[in-house]
Amino acid sequence: MHIPENYLSPVSCAVMGAAMIPVWIHAVKKTNRELPKEKLPLLGAGAAFSFLAMMFNVPLVGGTTGHAVGGTLIALLFGPNAACIAVSVALLLQAVIFGDGGVLAFGANCFNMAFVLPFVGYGVYKLIMGKQDMSSPQKSGARPYVAAFIGSYIGLNVAALCCAVEFGIQPMLFKDAAGNALYCPYDLGVAVPAMMIPHLAVAGFVEAVFTVAVFALVRKTAPDLTYERMLAGAPASGKKKHYVPVFALIAVLIAASPLGLLATGTAWGEWGADEIAEIVTDGKALGYTPTGLETGWSMDVPMPDYTMEGMNETLAYILSAVIGVALLIIIFKLISIPMKGRRNPS
Repeated sequence: MHIPENYLSPVSCAVMGAAMIPVWIHAVKKTNRELPKEKLPLLGAGAAFSFLAMMFNVPLVGGTTGHAVGGTLIALLFGPNAACIAVSVALLLQAVIFGDGGVLAFGANCFNMAFVLPFVGYGVYKLIMGKQDMSSPQKSGARPYVAAFIGSYIGLNVAALCCAVEFGIQPMLFKDAAGNALYCPYDLGVAVPAMMIPHLAVAGFVEAVFTVAVFALVRKTAPDLTYERMLAGAPASGKKKHYVPVFALIAVLIAASPLGLLATGTAWGEWGADEIAEIVTDGKALGYTPTGLETGWSMDVPMPDYTMEGMNETLAYILSAVIGVALLIIIFKLISIPMKGRRNPS
């Protein structure tokens, strides 16, 4: 679901980036008001879950690959506004360090995965939960996990639909004199089913299982590290030892991250300019390379596709996971420093 460089026109990128500015401003203000100061550094752990989830590629229908995002999960732990910030920072690191998602398309990727996904996923979760008492895992039974499963499944698929529409309108709006697409060459009739069928059939369930598994672990081992407890007014323990299972799970995911290399193929809509002409759709190859893809802007990144020259692919993937997680935890720790004297929200 990461839109690469030059698949969207500069105009589209500018519009999507502008659309995210008020979202980010709102998210920062709301998070600053509602998130207890002791939980702000832990938002880096939430961002780490998202970063790592996106490294575990799985095979999808049609021979492509996909991954979970964890947007609804972070919303369940810290709230949808904090999730928007966390996923945005994770996507930024992926773009500028690993070349996963375009820098110019950053606004569009954030709109889909950092805005639509967590807000829709959490909204569905709240709709299913209703006014049920969520202050204690014992009181709520299995209902939160069912709600989390459905919410995350729907959230990911709505985000995928937005991505498909962004792809699909490009050939309608931007063509050269010969009528060929300048950027993404696949219209809505191709982009929507190509994105939605594998996400509805596989990726949505991967997102849902990942969300419920981590959410269940956190609710049982560190229940104060959940948004529902914060909304219920339950005091946070503030004891770091309560979060040991959370960080242990992050370490396990880092070690297991090379499993994401087992899925062969490329995610739909993420082909390079050197291969898109040969991609077969509806029984025939595209036959040309869109000018915008061939001559568009690109940026050299330190570890493209989570690799490093001269390093074993598996080790490079683990190193990428370590770097990404470490940077996210450091970033949110630094952000929290000016907040040390801030009073907790009531």
